[in-house]
Amino acid sequence: MSHSTSLQTLADDLAAITGPEHLRVDENTFSIAPASTEEIAAVLRYANRNSITIAPWGGGTKQSWGSPINPSLILHTHRLGTVREHTWQDMTCIVQAGCTWSSMQQSLAKHGQFVALDPLWPDRATIGGIAATNDSGSLRLRYGSLRDLIIGMTIVLADGTIARSGGKVVKNVAGYDLHKLMTGAFGTLGVITEINFRLHSIPGHVQSFTIPSLDVEVLGQLLMKILDSHLSTQSLQLRSNSSGFALDVRLATLPEVIRDQASSLSKLARSVQLEASESDSDVWNARQEHFDETEDFVMKATMLPSDISHIAATIRSLGGTSSTQAMGIMTASIPAAASGQLVHLRENLEAIGGSLTVLHHPTDATPVASTVPSTTLPLMRELKHRFDPNSILNPGRFPGGI
Repeated sequence: MSHSTSLQTLADDLAAITGPEHLRVDENTFSIAPASTEEIAAVLRYANRNSITIAPWGGGTKQSWGSPINPSLILHTHRLGTVREHTWQDMTCIVQAGCTWSSMQQSLAKHGQFVALDPLWPDRATIGGIAATNDSGSLRLRYGSLRDLIIGMTIVLADGTIARSGGKVVKNVAGYDLHKLMTGAFGTLGVITEINFRLHSIPGHVQSFTIPSLDVEVLGQLLMKILDSHLSTQSLQLRSNSSGFALDVRLATLPEVIRDQASSLSKLARSVQLEASESDSDVWNARQEHFDETEDFVMKATMLPSDISHIAATIRSLGGTSSTQAMGIMTASIPAAASGQLVHLRENLEAIGGSLTVLHHPTDATPVASTVPSTTLPLMRELKHRFDPNSILNPGRFPGGI
């Protein structure tokens, strides 16, 4: 923050944008809640001129992810909390960034549609925060990633410019696929204010099955067989815990077809001497449960599907648990006592083309920095400089200190 800008002047100027009732001061940190894209643009213009660091804040569910920062201004989005447009005939919608995921899905469900994604903490997590962290779950196998579901976005850049991609463009941003660039940027390149989604019809019938085993290698082989099959698989994950391993399969198809699909799944399981049994839908909450143990390290790892069983076994040997989506995205937790193995685990993953990012550190634990491949770090730093030359948006939060 510029020394020439007194705290009282700052408070008065910010209050003039949103109204004093939407500004809170806590010692040297300000919290502001704009009600529109235009008000957010005014806040960012002011912050950029006065070198005020900003942290966009939705539901706060993932504020611990990434490197910690101490912003001067917290920008809350809860006043942008509606489904602004639902063109159900075209299966698209426009949603404000402060809308919670579950609230959006409830609105879309009135026409039998949904955004085909299952992020963490849907009752609290907001659209903007989910996009900023690129959060997705097991539905990714059937419907693709968040970047595949976003067809447009409204963003406020660091200098207050309002930019739109996937539709009418306010500013010329040729050369950048803006909404894909902002997805997963942790709010370091711009503030997302609206997202345009492509929608899918809610499946008429789904059924979950679980195949347990003490032999993770056999489950890994079965996972690859299912991926190569003609089953109508909506979700597929490999879980590990203290009692062993389990492969969860969720089928989504017509009611008259589900029995044949279940029979085919059972045959695949028996081909490797395992049994499939119907399970409760709660098994798909396993990824979220890793964050319940606050004194564990929680991490996200990526790998090829063929490497899932090996890495799951490694995590379990460290006393940890894991939940891995079939495309090779793992959420895992290990006790703090095993944290000395994290660097070695990261090296092993990078050697096979994967990655590891620590999402949660236990209280009082020494942080384990997330890394960015040296080949891409210069490009990412250049993007940060181009979009946010004064580094006011979540500075240092992204891996690599970006």
